[in-house]
Amino acid sequence: MKRDFLTLADFSTQELKEMIESAIKLKEERKNGIFRKYLENKKVALIFEKSSTRTRVSFEVGVAEMGGYPLFLSRNDIQLARGESIRDTARTLSRYVDMVMIRTFEHERIEEFAKFASVPVINGLTNEFHPCQVMADIMTIYEKMGKYEGVKLAYVGDGNNMAHSLLIGCAKFGIDISIATPEKYQCLQDVVEKAKTIAAETGAKIEITNDPFKAVKGADFIYTDVWASMGFEDEAEERKKIFIDYQVNKNLLEATGKRTYFMHCLPAHLGEEVTEEVFESEISIVFDEAENRLHAQKAIMKWLFEQIDN
Repeated sequence: MKRDFLTLADFSTQELKEMIESAIKLKEERKNGIFRKYLENKKVALIFEKSSTRTRVSFEVGVAEMGGYPLFLSRNDIQLARGESIRDTARTLSRYVDMVMIRTFEHERIEEFAKFASVPVINGLTNEFHPCQVMADIMTIYEKMGKYEGVKLAYVGDGNNMAHSLLIGCAKFGIDISIATPEKYQCLQDVVEKAKTIAAETGAKIEITNDPFKAVKGADFIYTDVWASMGFEDEAEERKKIFIDYQVNKNLLEATGKRTYFMHCLPAHLGEEVTEEVFESEISIVFDEAENRLHAQKAIMKWLFEQIDN
């Protein structure tokens, strides 16, 4: 049966844990030079309407390492740039390839693509969600803590696609999460309510606040992202003034009251959302997260193909 990977809300906690377990195994095998051909002879189209470093390289390498063939397609490489509809693109590519990953704008675009595609579709990023990144983040958290429950993550900054996916992801895995954003940059209320509904089943605690020092109290991990995501560059200077009190610095880290890891999805703007002192410190695990994009995405692709085979 075809399954799409659009948001973490579409999967059970057990299914997501299976993917993390698989990612950890794939990572260990890679270190030992073992590359199993789970995607042998599979063609995976990688559509990029937004530029990328980690998403592009990790998916291309991941497909190749599992024996598949990655096809990089920028917006200008295909007819989307000339007005061909999402639905027609989906139906056409489904005749050529076995899976599609898309990095795009409005989440509705990928939902429409998945509706008309007859092959699995993976969300490489939309304006509202970034589920592949959060799977890598949660894998990293598990590697550091050896557990999910009883762990607290604090997110400080813009209520963007990362905040949304962390809310859903933490709720699914039973990880406590506190989100601190400026008042006019809060997470979408429907995402918050969805996360609270999930948390009621897993026991995760969710806190939404405008106070970063309140949010980080007792946190095992502090997470942040750029203050002006792609598409909001024209607001960058204005946002610097609004978000200055949400910078992750030494004072904020000390407010946790414990040893706390620093996380970031990258790229980072040092001196803005995080100081260089914190970013380059021993508690920074940002490049562990970046590496785990490869392993988590390999596990996601493997799992999705297994659903078709079953």
